[in-house]
Amino acid sequence: MNTTLLTILTLVEIVALVAVLALFLHLLAGRLRAIAEKLAILGSEVSGIGKDLGILKVGAPVINARLRAIVGALHGVSGKAEQLARR
Repeated sequence: MNTTLLTILTLVEIVALVAVLALFLHLLAGRLRAIAEKLAILGSEVSGIGKDLGILKVGAPVINARLRAIVGALHGVSGKAEQLARR
């Protein structure tokens, strides 16, 4: 093989490599754009969840106080239920 043919084949190989890499980068950029869009949607949803949790943060102490009162009452009720069950 002569030098000219080897040079041409080398250039063709380099061009093919660059074309394949360009295609790969194009596909990768498309995937990254799709991921970025989904992350933006996810970010807005998480923000909404944060707002909802803010409401729960205010109401949780009230709910917990009521549940503590119920638990306290249940101890007395369970004792009375045991007494009735023994009769």
